[in-house]
Amino acid sequence: MAVDGMAPTELLLNRELSLLEFNQRVLAQAQDERVPLLERLKFLCISSSNLDEFFEIRVAGLQQMAEVNPGSRGPDGLSPAETLAAIADRAHALVDQQYRVFNDELLPALEREQIRFLRRSEWTPEQDAWLNRFFHDELLPVLSPLGLDPAHPFPRILNKSLNFIVQLAGKDAFGRNTGFAVVQAPRALPRLIQIPPSVTGSGPHDFVFLSSVIHAYVDDLFPGMAASGCYQFRVTRNADLLVDEEDAEDLLEALEGELSQRQWGDTVRLEVAHNCPEAMWQFIMDEIQLSPADVYQVNGPVNLNRLMALPDLVDRPQLKYPPHTPRVSKALASGDIFAAIRERDHLLHHPYDSFSSVLEFIRQSARDPRVLAIKQTLYRTGSKSLVVDALCDAARNGKEVTVVIELRARFDEADNISLAERLQEVGAHVVYGVVGYKTHAKMCLVVRREEGAAELPGGLRYYTHLSTGNYHPKTARLYTDYGLLTADASIGKDAHSVFLQLTSLGKVIKLNRLLQSPFTLNEGMHARIEREIAHAEAGKPARLIAKMNSLVEPEIIKKLYAASRAGVKIELLVRGMCSLRPGVAGLSENITVRSIIGRFLEHHRVFYFLNNGEEEVWLSSADWMERNLFRRVEVAFPVLDKALRARLLQHLEAYVVDTAQSWLLQQDGRYLRLETAGDAVPVQQQLMDEGHP
Repeated sequence: MAVDGMAPTELLLNRELSLLEFNQRVLAQAQDERVPLLERLKFLCISSSNLDEFFEIRVAGLQQMAEVNPGSRGPDGLSPAETLAAIADRAHALVDQQYRVFNDELLPALEREQIRFLRRSEWTPEQDAWLNRFFHDELLPVLSPLGLDPAHPFPRILNKSLNFIVQLAGKDAFGRNTGFAVVQAPRALPRLIQIPPSVTGSGPHDFVFLSSVIHAYVDDLFPGMAASGCYQFRVTRNADLLVDEEDAEDLLEALEGELSQRQWGDTVRLEVAHNCPEAMWQFIMDEIQLSPADVYQVNGPVNLNRLMALPDLVDRPQLKYPPHTPRVSKALASGDIFAAIRERDHLLHHPYDSFSSVLEFIRQSARDPRVLAIKQTLYRTGSKSLVVDALCDAARNGKEVTVVIELRARFDEADNISLAERLQEVGAHVVYGVVGYKTHAKMCLVVRREEGAAELPGGLRYYTHLSTGNYHPKTARLYTDYGLLTADASIGKDAHSVFLQLTSLGKVIKLNRLLQSPFTLNEGMHARIEREIAHAEAGKPARLIAKMNSLVEPEIIKKLYAASRAGVKIELLVRGMCSLRPGVAGLSENITVRSIIGRFLEHHRVFYFLNNGEEEVWLSSADWMERNLFRRVEVAFPVLDKALRARLLQHLEAYVVDTAQSWLLQQDGRYLRLETAGDAVPVQQQLMDEGHP
């Protein structure tokens, strides 16, 4: 990609480093004293969890690329080795900062609130006695220490499991002097142990890490020997699944086989306690075939994620976000949901609007004798899905139920396999999408017979729900997403055509309202950017606002650069990765990029085009990424109702002027947090306070 002789590195920011920058912004929430204390702790855990996935998928993929095709270069011009080196520098700094935040900011703040993590040196005799009993009653029976000798080589370490390397002195019962042993912490036991307040010297919220208990009594695992050192470590492995879809006779069976191997992928990272002697961590490093750049020494509990359990263990509402009760649409909750949808389109904005309206739509469809068929896509919906419950009821009630369930939704594969089997047991038609293309579109289509309906032959009418997010009641309370309920016949026909493509075979069907990847979505977005360029070149006002999770696709970035040079005002709201460089003279000075980080995860994709006063607003399940535009089945859908378009534009305008939760992307890839005026109301709070039309 070359623009006016500029090198790729000058045009595009590295996507992996941009993702680490996002994690930096998440970590900043843990430092923000305006955020309730236990929520700050959650943000620290989220930053740690995000980093785990980053290594499992992104770093693992780059390491493979460095081996297979070391001379390749990404769109930003960097080779895999150059990217990995830059990642190592940035990731080490990020991890160091995570533990500084934990040790220097959160721990003291928690102690001031009488929430304590007790070190071994602080245990009272009574606490020591209680923990000793806990160790011998709960831990010792399930621990299996592995001594290392020629007959017992270094064990395979389970992905992300907590382990200890123990240095031993003396000889065992067989006269062996092995020197080292490995102990894996039981996965079935919690990582935080709460000491009962009844134990002398204990406060209301005193906790001990499981690792501390193992450290304290590790000698008891090796009778007659002395443990001169015991150190935590954790190994991260490649967790991406490799399934040859073309050769797989049964995708479900192939995935089930691959899932069992996910825990044993190639190693990508080693985390060790900061006090682990160099010789010991080098020993582990050599055994698992990593380099020093892949080793992260941490000053605190290995795997901060284990702290995510704490807020549920501490009943202190004042240290958490105030409860949020989503609005329930009166029109959709009044009884006949089909009549309400026939009357007008309904826009749902989760989590501000309740997901219950979507569930009610599917449940009424399952019960209504005039409903003939329900067609549904599922990407992530949870292991105990209320949506699947309703679809099963529909099948049992004699409806034709067709579910396109994406088995390859990363880290949800096992849940989706189980749900697919459940649906098949009650007679639903279950398909797994299209080989080579993940089905990421969010659609539910209901076919209903109605007197007087003239849209379709036979008195049938389509009711359609389209969404930017998943059919997942839990994440619908945490992620921001839009959903549209409509009886528009043209949208229904298009949704029907997409389902035909997914479940049957045949040529691409022309759609009238929807844009669909991998066929028309990319070119449709390009055409609309081109239209804004033409308006700007004709001296007319030209503007676009695009909100998404990630912006990395090179050609669409190139098109945005062209629009900026033509004078189009471009306001981008990109939560995570962004490869576009804003504010570069002669290239992108008309482009701003904001990232909103707050209580809820910004997840919706919204695209606004001024179009010389004939405004268009599109909602979509797709980010502007190569995978979404070319390797997935996605849809973008227009908001046809003028009042709903106005509401959406009002939301977008609130985002682009926000100062309380906004970070502004700089040319060099860094983000600057905007200075917040004392009376500034965060955009997410404004949306929580918004009345329902």
